[in-house]
Amino acid sequence: MAERTTTRTRPRLGMRPGLMGLIILHVVVILGAIAMFFPFLWTIITSITPGAGLTVAPALIPADPSLDAYRQLFEERPFARVALNSIGLATVTTLVQLFTSATAAYAFSRLPFRGRGIVFAVYLATMMIPLQVLIVPLFVELKAFGLINTYLGALLPTFASAFGIFLLRQAVHQVPRELDEAATLDGAGHFRIFFSVILPNIRPALATLTVFAFMGSWNNFLWPLVVLRSPELHTLPVALAGLQGQYTTQWDIVMAGSVISVLPMLALYLFAQKYVIQGVASSGLK
Repeated sequence: MAERTTTRTRPRLGMRPGLMGLIILHVVVILGAIAMFFPFLWTIITSITPGAGLTVAPALIPADPSLDAYRQLFEERPFARVALNSIGLATVTTLVQLFTSATAAYAFSRLPFRGRGIVFAVYLATMMIPLQVLIVPLFVELKAFGLINTYLGALLPTFASAFGIFLLRQAVHQVPRELDEAATLDGAGHFRIFFSVILPNIRPALATLTVFAFMGSWNNFLWPLVVLRSPELHTLPVALAGLQGQYTTQWDIVMAGSVISVLPMLALYLFAQKYVIQGVASSGLK
């Protein structure tokens, strides 16, 4: 009887290490979330602390919070125009990349043509070329066309994305070809199959590319710095670099600009978070 009692209690004892591991995992995740969120919280606190800098250290709970830094930022610099520049460039870049990446992904996945694998491999190889190598040739080319210091000059190099094509091609591969065949039997051509069959079935991947493309354009610093010369044409990353040089000791103003640059991306990611996870999982990216 004692042996049977010991045997029955073993599973109950075995559950305790698993529960303890789950608790430890949750504690680690919570601590990691706090560590990642605290810099953003400190940025907001600093931006609403009047005179924060070398002489006034921001406290976790500001004694006299104020939005004067935001008011001063928009009054002394064309920051509203800068924010609209970033929003406009990022929106156009995202829409064009969605179109070019989706159509190219459909061609690479569904249209058999000679040398398709080689062309796709060469196209993916361009992802290994850093932007710093291409800046001088791009600048010379755009200068020959008179596109320096124009929105079009800032947009043209971003219209195609090798990563976007790869991401959407993997998603198109997941769509059963039987759907294409059924649509073909109903008299549908490639355009109707693309818009009516493929696109509705790769919406998570499209949402993922939307976030990545918008984020890449929003945070792009080097190319707008080179091609956009006028202050009224600058984007937020370039304007933030100027703030760090002009308001070196006025951290409340610098942090106010940082908050403005972060909020749109945070809102976009929170809105599309579910689709981003689905898109990455369905496309086979690790």
